[in-house]
Amino acid sequence: MTRAYLALLISLLLFVSCKQKQPPPIPPTPVNVFTVKAQNVLYYDKYPATTAALSQVDLRPEVQGYITGISFIEGDHVRKGQKLYEIDRQLYEESYDQAKANVEVALGNLKQAQQDADRYNYLNTKDAVATQTLDHANIALENAKSSVKAAEQAMRMAATNLNYSIISAPFDGTVGFSQVKLGNMVTVGQTILNTISTDDPMGVDFLISEKQLAHFEDLKDDKQQTIDSLFTITLPNDSLYPYIGKISIIDRAVDSQTGTIRVRVVFSNPTYSLKPGTSCVLRVHNLETTPKLLVPSKAIVEIMGEYFVYLAKDTLARNPDDSTKTHPVHIAMQKKVQLGQTIAPNVIIKQGIKAGDRIVVDGVQSLHTGSLIDESKKPGIAKSEKDSTNKQGGLQNNSNKLDSSKNSGH
Repeated sequence: MTRAYLALLISLLLFVSCKQKQPPPIPPTPVNVFTVKAQNVLYYDKYPATTAALSQVDLRPEVQGYITGISFIEGDHVRKGQKLYEIDRQLYEESYDQAKANVEVALGNLKQAQQDADRYNYLNTKDAVATQTLDHANIALENAKSSVKAAEQAMRMAATNLNYSIISAPFDGTVGFSQVKLGNMVTVGQTILNTISTDDPMGVDFLISEKQLAHFEDLKDDKQQTIDSLFTITLPNDSLYPYIGKISIIDRAVDSQTGTIRVRVVFSNPTYSLKPGTSCVLRVHNLETTPKLLVPSKAIVEIMGEYFVYLAKDTLARNPDDSTKTHPVHIAMQKKVQLGQTIAPNVIIKQGIKAGDRIVVDGVQSLHTGSLIDESKKPGIAKSEKDSTNKQGGLQNNSNKLDSSKNSGH
């Protein structure tokens, strides 16, 4: 009886378990799909850059003294030769006057020595003067000539020091903040009075890899097609600078540690709006004419520093009620890609997909390889997500969106 009872109980349990409903299948994720096409794309290669003055010097005094005059407004544009500073000139004017007087004395002594030498040389023709007297007269004449040269040299040095008491602009440019004030003592070659730099044209320096060197050498030599907007820059406020540039210098050597080399592009700066040391972005018009694969940036998923898209694939799935039958379904397949230049809301795909592929552009946050997808319904935003969005002022933080600043194509 006991064995029969147990057998009956087991049969009942098996019967009940078979009658339990299977869990409902996970519904397909609603998505939007984009068909990849090859197309001609106008874009720029972008490089972080810094503006640099073509010439820049520190102004230092050549003579010592107190500052008695400052003849400019800090930050102004000045012209070559314009007076900037004056060092106490009284001492140097007196030195010059004394040196000038010494020249007059030396010239008077020379005149006297010349007359004596001429007289004794004439008497010597008459054999009416001692040889020793004649020799002394000629030596005195030569000494007088040397004294004149020495006095004139001292006068020139005094004049130079007097001129050095006025510090003028060495070239057209902009002066900065004065490092000294009226009454300050300055020391020869040590005290920095100010810094002046050229401002038109203005250089823009950036780094390229050694692999790009040949391309930029061609651009410098104008061996490739010339376009009006080949070199442009965007300023820190994201505005486009209105003038175009031209390659001026490619540095003499590649940095062996970084594998980069510095390039300078020169821009006209007639309004002096570009200041040395400003961070900007140099844009180089890409000259390639090969069609590119351009996809929306929101389709890109970043995982551990690598980038992926989800391909929409058609396949067959077995019927859960009848394993002998199948039905068509759409699934998402993850595909690794290599990114190129970011262009507004889109990005160029260099490798990983091909023209004609269908990729998921909305709803990628909920996908993984093999996920069922539904292309007939557009993905919506859950109420909780909407509330979060509204609280954040309409800005949604999507970790899967492509950060264009990280993908400049270089």
